[in-house]
Amino acid sequence: MAAADSPASGELARAGAKSNRIAFTRNARPANVTPMIELLRTNDAVVISFVESLLRDAGINFLVADQNMSIMEGSLGVLPRRVLVTEEQAEAARKLLKDAGVAGDQLR
Repeated sequence: MAAADSPASGELARAGAKSNRIAFTRNARPANVTPMIELLRTNDAVVISFVESLLRDAGINFLVADQNMSIMEGSLGVLPRRVLVTEEQAEAARKLLKDAGVAGDQLR
């Protein structure tokens, strides 16, 4: 009997599946996860780079989502990148970008 076929491994698999169902049905978020909101969406790599620099210098936590999608699209720049910030820092980030001239249709 292989280790994967042993009764103990089957019990562990069932226990793991059960715990996953519980986690998904409760919609619980781990305590160390901070909610983030979309601040900006653009195809312009220069704007993304500028925004990253501004936010980094201001000490605002951010994440550039969909940055690696260029692999899927063939580096055409078709898919927009999104800049996400924490909910607590969203207003400060918006003000910073407006003051820097990054506003208009791209800013959310």
